[in-house]
Amino acid sequence: MKNLFFTISILLLVGQIAFSQPYTMPDESLTHEGTWLQWPHQYQYGATYRNRLDATWVAMTAALVSGEKVHIVAYDATEQTRITALLNAASVPLTNVDFSVYPTDDVWVRDNGPIFVRNSSGALVIQDWGFNAWGGKFQYTNCNTIPTSIATALGMTVVNLNSTMVNEGGSVELDGHGVLLACKSSILSQSPANTIRNADMTQAQAEAIFTTNLGVSKFIWLNGVTGLEVTDMHIDGFARFANPTTIVTMSQADLLNWGVPQADINTLMAATNTNNTPYTFVTVPLTQNNVTTAYGKALPYKGSYANYYIGNTQVLVPNYNDPNDAAANAIIQALYPTRTVVGIDVRNLYENGGMVHCVTQQQPVLVALPIHLADFDGYPANGVNVLKWTTASEENNSHFEIERSQNGTKFEFISKVTGAGTTQEKQLYTYSDTDLLKDKTHYYRLKQVDFDGKETYSKVVAISDNKGLTQLKIYPNPTDEDIEITGIPDDTFIEIYNELGQLVKAIHARNEQVSVSLDDFKAGLYFVKLIREDDLSVIETLKFIKK
Repeated sequence: MKNLFFTISILLLVGQIAFSQPYTMPDESLTHEGTWLQWPHQYQYGATYRNRLDATWVAMTAALVSGEKVHIVAYDATEQTRITALLNAASVPLTNVDFSVYPTDDVWVRDNGPIFVRNSSGALVIQDWGFNAWGGKFQYTNCNTIPTSIATALGMTVVNLNSTMVNEGGSVELDGHGVLLACKSSILSQSPANTIRNADMTQAQAEAIFTTNLGVSKFIWLNGVTGLEVTDMHIDGFARFANPTTIVTMSQADLLNWGVPQADINTLMAATNTNNTPYTFVTVPLTQNNVTTAYGKALPYKGSYANYYIGNTQVLVPNYNDPNDAAANAIIQALYPTRTVVGIDVRNLYENGGMVHCVTQQQPVLVALPIHLADFDGYPANGVNVLKWTTASEENNSHFEIERSQNGTKFEFISKVTGAGTTQEKQLYTYSDTDLLKDKTHYYRLKQVDFDGKETYSKVVAISDNKGLTQLKIYPNPTDEDIEITGIPDDTFIEIYNELGQLVKAIHARNEQVSVSLDDFKAGLYFVKLIREDDLSVIETLKFIKK
């Protein structure tokens, strides 16, 4: 009877999961609003522990602030003051740095911190999974409250999964297209006692939870090893999805050195995506030598470079003052040509079992944009009009439709160009319009279409004697001051929208240049639309960032 009751309970739970709100986790390489760090402190392991780690956190902050916000969790107000002094001493600009003051047990925000996901409407919410310090090995009560504390402070919806599942962020890797890669040892292990995350949970039950809450449709399970190290073999230590088609890992010899069983190596190398297409593998070495900390302690193991973190403009790679640092950095740099690899000295952190990815957590932009259109322009050449545009990233981009107008207001479809789907690499597109009217200005715009049919439009460009439609410019940008908008044509309106698409300011432009006060604007991304007064058509759209 007890077994029957247990079976029914699982079926009921799986049924509840299957019919609850579905969520998907954005890929780490998609655009961030910012990165979360939990700064080391003295209250759990003493001042020496803290002091040995400070330099790594300063280096991560310095590398990230140019491309995104850095959200620092400080233990208390005294620690916030101390951290601020450290950053000032290192000449790290604080414009993109903010603080949240919450007690923490340690620094591993990847494992205990907020998991940002999107619901079925595309809205960003925070998931608060259970955290028990890798099976109860250490204190964790402070760290377990961090996700809900952050969600409350941000005014974001929190999905409380504490009673559903213990899940550490470093234990799962997702390819962004429905595949989850993980070791059972860090999720489903039932012995010994200090490895247990989810007592009595089956693989089927775990898969149902991941399917609903992370948008997973296929699982690649490695057995892993319990008790080998603190995390019981987190996947992000030795195998990462570099992009939807590529896995970064190590050579077979290095994987064996890392402790990965041969059977797991075979499973990993045979992995396929949701279309059953094999992944491409890129290997990075372990360090050439066993790691020695910055203060001279020799550790009995080598270091992994796979535990890197993808920022908006940088990729933070763990470095160990080892001959293989340069080689690993170069391999990872080749994977992310539009970002800059920054080596982060993690030797002292590594003594405690972790690297860069373990102590960072990404917060995606509030609104998911299907593409990041870097530019769109055109010019006449030998009797044709050439259009060129580039995207810095794309997500579920089916295609572009090219539309043309003779007056800049009424557009018609003239051609279709296939998009790149989902990619974090820069894409270049061109199109030549040969069906031209003599001595006429031609106006063009792009309609970008998602696979689900959603549409967005680019700005309008005009081709006539190599002149664009406007000379509209915004400066300074980014800024924490007021902005100047110049090059405004006669008889136009200016509308400014926030990231949520909400109108925050409207101006009837009567001069070529307009000053706009940003005193009432919150920090974030804004869109400026230039609109014709006579027919209210959008002439051009530009962006600026309020720091």
